[in-house]
Amino acid sequence: MLTAFLASLFIAFGFGATSAWAEGEALQGTLINNGQPVAGVQITVSSQDGAQVGQVQSGPDGKWTVPVPAAGTYRVELDVTTLPEGLTLTNNRPVLTLPVFEGSARTALFPIGSEAGAGAPVDPGPNRLGQILDLVYTGLHLGLMIALAALGLSLIFGTMGLTNFAHGELVTFGALMAFIFNVFVGLPVIVAGVIAVALGAGFGWFQDRFFWGWLRKRRTGLIGMMIISIGLALTMRYISLYWFRGETRQYSDYVAQPGIDIGPIAIAPKNLIMDLIAIVVLVAVSVALVKTRLGKATRAVSTNPALAAASGINVDAIIRLVWTIGGGLAALAGVMLGVFQGINYQMGFQILLLVFAAVTLGGLGTAFGALLGSLVIGLATQLSTLWIPTELKNVGALAVLIIVILVRPQGILGRRERIG
Repeated sequence: MLTAFLASLFIAFGFGATSAWAEGEALQGTLINNGQPVAGVQITVSSQDGAQVGQVQSGPDGKWTVPVPAAGTYRVELDVTTLPEGLTLTNNRPVLTLPVFEGSARTALFPIGSEAGAGAPVDPGPNRLGQILDLVYTGLHLGLMIALAALGLSLIFGTMGLTNFAHGELVTFGALMAFIFNVFVGLPVIVAGVIAVALGAGFGWFQDRFFWGWLRKRRTGLIGMMIISIGLALTMRYISLYWFRGETRQYSDYVAQPGIDIGPIAIAPKNLIMDLIAIVVLVAVSVALVKTRLGKATRAVSTNPALAAASGINVDAIIRLVWTIGGGLAALAGVMLGVFQGINYQMGFQILLLVFAAVTLGGLGTAFGALLGSLVIGLATQLSTLWIPTELKNVGALAVLIIVILVRPQGILGRRERIG
């Protein structure tokens, strides 16, 4: 039923398989400097034998796309002479050789940053400080978005004991729903985002009411449910790929904004607004868990479901409430991630590893641990680019996870448990 509903929505709003922009293979990318798009940069794509396939310039949103005739390996070259004054490629690699697979679009990464000019001497101290502060802010910004998804995942694990590998698809669901209502229905991003969060919460309730709750009644084991969640994640991901295709899309609002200078860094206003919304939501959920009766019941179910049931708490109703909240939080994370970096059918899958790392680092099943772990992972992901290539930045976050778990296996705020 849900699949039919999604299919009808996508067809109604032009996402059918016959959409012209969704056909065939392509190379694509987004040129960004400090969160701001870089326009007018020339990109040339050639085949391995040197024949030119296409040449484009990045648009006002920093995006470029070159369709290719077939799957294969292609040479992508960025003309550094067309970069705006003061910008350069931070990895000094203007030429990439990339494989493109059948029916998909391959993204080429060209990290862009400020250059220290060859003319007058430049004091590296302030530049280095500004770079570090910019990465710290970006890490906190990313950490807040991870925290929204991680909080719901941690609550689900705490009440059910389920490691839900389909949680990332709830993030993608929220972003896609907001995209439909924003781009095709014509609603502002803020209104579309509110609708997407409501639909995400409803989707979370729907999943537990007609799927996970049914599996609990059949006493399906946690290992079996975890494997089922992997299958569900793959199913939802490829449904999104079928209707949405492989291109990265943008909302119609807030694509490019001039930054506000705050000390040595420039921050887009949309990022500050998203930070404020994320903080308010996270604080509200955290206070509700501590102060309200439903929050106390949720913590009771998380600590000991059998004792909570014996105390008169409706365990199934609490778990359903947790799924509803988790779905809404994941959808909100998806909307914000879409504003931050665009919408793609793999966006939830790509952030899921960082969400799992945050939950594990903070302590499995602890809501406040998920918040703390998310901020640590966000900072580690961004600050690691000071020493390693941007393409490998997730490795830095996982290295921090491994080190902390070796020292404190239960996570930062997790409880010690006796085994055996």
